[in-house]
Amino acid sequence: MKIVVADHIAQSAVDVLAAEKSWQVIDLGKSRTSLQSEITDADALLVRSATKVNGELLQRAPRLRVVGRAGVGVDNVDLDAATKKGVVVMNTPGGNAVSVAEQTLALLVSMARRIPQADASMKQGKWEKKKFTGIELRGKTLGLIGLGKIGNEVARLAQAYQMTVVAYDPYVSPAVASQQNIRLLLLEDVLKVSDFISLHCSLTAETHHLLNRERLALAKPGVRIANCARGELIDEDALLAALESGHVAGAGLDVFETEPPTNQRLVSHPNVIATPHIAGSTEEAQELVGIRIAEQVRDYLLTGVARHAVNLPALSPEEYKKLAPYLELGEKLGVFLAQIAGRPFEEVRISYDGGLAELNTHLVRNAVLKGLLSQLLDEEANLVNAGTLAKECGIEVFEVRSARRAAFSHSLGIAVNTPSGSASVLGMVGVRNALRILGINDIDIDAPLRGISLFIRNQDVPGVIGRIGTILGNRNINIASFAHGRSFESKEALGMINLDQRVPDDALAEIRSIPAVHTAQVVEI
Repeated sequence: MKIVVADHIAQSAVDVLAAEKSWQVIDLGKSRTSLQSEITDADALLVRSATKVNGELLQRAPRLRVVGRAGVGVDNVDLDAATKKGVVVMNTPGGNAVSVAEQTLALLVSMARRIPQADASMKQGKWEKKKFTGIELRGKTLGLIGLGKIGNEVARLAQAYQMTVVAYDPYVSPAVASQQNIRLLLLEDVLKVSDFISLHCSLTAETHHLLNRERLALAKPGVRIANCARGELIDEDALLAALESGHVAGAGLDVFETEPPTNQRLVSHPNVIATPHIAGSTEEAQELVGIRIAEQVRDYLLTGVARHAVNLPALSPEEYKKLAPYLELGEKLGVFLAQIAGRPFEEVRISYDGGLAELNTHLVRNAVLKGLLSQLLDEEANLVNAGTLAKECGIEVFEVRSARRAAFSHSLGIAVNTPSGSASVLGMVGVRNALRILGINDIDIDAPLRGISLFIRNQDVPGVIGRIGTILGNRNINIASFAHGRSFESKEALGMINLDQRVPDDALAEIRSIPAVHTAQVVEI
């Protein structure tokens, strides 16, 4: 296993990876080699914000399985390209929460007491005591936009200053907020009542320029604004205009729309405190996020558990342990069904029954698609890119959950529609995680889901099984197990014959020549 560390992280984080004795860890900060040369056979890549993980770089990395970002933002990673290539992208949310929150409070205090301006005046030999009369934080209202880990930490610190805290976050319930003595409001109401506003939300299409001219006009006159999240959350031209008019009394900015900032009028404004994106840059935070991302990458490579993946659903190790047998079941059922169904697939329907329906099945869905697509495409499908590849192939995917199938309480069903008809398979995880087929094309059958099998579909008449057994026996092909199912309505029977060897073409042709046999094909799982 080869891991490339492209940007500087703490040595203690590198040591986490180097502890795996069979792994090769390349720290480019100490190596004379380049990322372009080392990435070609890398299994994992660790970055901070300097390295740009774009489509071109990913194309140079055929073995790459995971990108770990030591920090929260993944703006420097092309998520679409990574997902298409099947590369998991992880970050470390909350690892620098305390550092960012403390920087935010420092900006609030500095704006309230005009500390940087007073310091600059003193260094010019001036004594302007009356000019720098400030205000107290006590009794003021702080409005938080975003109430994640950092927002909650800012609230805790602000409450120590006896501030009233209100917040806007559409993804947080009022009950959860009230436990922290925070009142949730609509965004417009937060702007109207707050003496200080601090931004702590992620950058999306919806939050780009969240604070624009219209929303700044709604804010309380004399408001002070802190931003240690993302520069693009604020329309900088609108903020500068509000500062010059006096509607906004001050701004503390650690992030900017372009970094380094090109809007020098904003940065040099006398009521702006500007810092060079250092909110998360403390020794403690940098070591912590480095260790966390190293541990996450290590665990993913060793166990498949993807913690804090931004292009996969988040699963705890306990959840992953429960799902792991169903990931294998889903993939193998997909492989089986792809071999017995016609092509191309137009529609895939996945059904989860009983206890399985109560779990987070997103990865099971992708495992099913991985199995199906592995029989169709030249490019590799995996748990990350299977959904994207299915969409590109024009395959519609539907999921159904039910708790009604009492006999098979944890079963997984797959059905596909093709131009020539439909096909389906039902399976479950049995004792000691043994995988079994419970039904094919709505006919009950109990067969192991493993190895080489001969799938037979025939008219339900006497003599078929005996003739097939004779043909296989004449060629010294040993039958490991045999399962049989039948439909009284259609008078059709199915057979799953698990074999120790492959069936030669001449034997398969002889079986297909039996008048009652409709289908005979070898299936490999």
